[in-house]
Amino acid sequence: MKKLILVTSLLALGACNKDYVNPSTTTQEQVVQSSDGLITLANGLQSRYTTGAFVSVLYNRVALGGLSSRELAVLNVGNIEEFNVSVGAGNVNNSNGVVRNLWTQSQLVKSNADLILKNAGNAPEPGTRSGIVAYASIFRALSLGTLAEFFEQAPLAVQENAPFVDRLVLLRDAVAQLEAAAAQLAAAPVSADFNSKIVPGIDLVNTTQALIARYSLEAGDYDKAIAAAGRVDLTKRSVFNFDDNTRNPLFETSFGNKNVFEPTNANLGLTGDLAPNPADRRLPFYIRSNPAATQNLGTGFYTANNAPIPVYLPGEMLLIRAEAYARKGELNSAITELNRVLTKTPATDVFGIGASLPAYSGPVTANAVLLEIYRNRLIELAFQGFRLSDSRRFNRPGPGTAGAERNRNFFPYPRVERENNSSTPADPII
Repeated sequence: MKKLILVTSLLALGACNKDYVNPSTTTQEQVVQSSDGLITLANGLQSRYTTGAFVSVLYNRVALGGLSSRELAVLNVGNIEEFNVSVGAGNVNNSNGVVRNLWTQSQLVKSNADLILKNAGNAPEPGTRSGIVAYASIFRALSLGTLAEFFEQAPLAVQENAPFVDRLVLLRDAVAQLEAAAAQLAAAPVSADFNSKIVPGIDLVNTTQALIARYSLEAGDYDKAIAAAGRVDLTKRSVFNFDDNTRNPLFETSFGNKNVFEPTNANLGLTGDLAPNPADRRLPFYIRSNPAATQNLGTGFYTANNAPIPVYLPGEMLLIRAEAYARKGELNSAITELNRVLTKTPATDVFGIGASLPAYSGPVTANAVLLEIYRNRLIELAFQGFRLSDSRRFNRPGPGTAGAERNRNFFPYPRVERENNSSTPADPII
């Protein structure tokens, strides 16, 4: 990935070899010298990650994760990029717009977060500095984690022809930066000045721990995942906020219409052992029971332009602990955490998501318990882009096999990267 410059406006003219600065603009060097400038850049991270409709990371991770795993179905084949993702295999090439947008926007957010972190020392007040570091670390982790969910490798450094590293390196690097941010928050709680200037909605303390848990689980560090998820206060909300100017990208593009995609069916595309219990009260949260002809079948967090989207869900933290315990062979502890999800009611969840089902009564074996955990991840975390990476991690039937539940394992690297970075590796076969 070529190095990205944020706010420079320098113009070199002719043989004079002089730089002329537009007096109405601010240079990158000036912006990063102050707390206010760094906070402004930090606000830009959320804007780039969440807004911009079809260009946003949020839209494209939901589209890629859902269309490649039968969670979502294309409504209009004229949306050719999304349609090709839904068909999968070789139909998704390195010119695909969904793949390209997810890659480029994630890289831009990560690059800009790196710039903020590099210059965070220019914020003199400790509480403001810790807020800046935590905020940038969260969006850096979200970007690296998203890349690791959909690609085998990606660059970590920001430089010409940056070398690619394995996805596990991306995850571990994200976790290490989050751990450093969490320590800084503990030493210097966020200042009122930072809180008054940053876009509201994200709980920094709990979100750093939630993302440590998410990406530690994905990287196979189960003890760290259990500990971090256990430190998250499940009574607190952490959300991306929107309004009529900065719109919820999933409502704006798809869930607010019948043009792009919607849930595959009222069972979230799940069949057989994975089919939801009809009494599961999470279904009416995510699915309309009697949609009008013009209404999308899906609801969830995509109901209006100003509907907030969670950064993580309490149920995700419980299921992280359940899965990590199960993979460590501690099945009784895994079932305890699983039951907290199964028996949770909408009234006791800060987002109103609750299955209200009986406790687990199946076999106390690793395979059976992990299958139930997987089934509950598919329901609890519907339409949030996790299904493809979950399918791989749980070793479900992959492309080309009987009963395939996903149509690709990883995606090809976008042409824009290949043409500008000679270190780009060969595309995965599927």
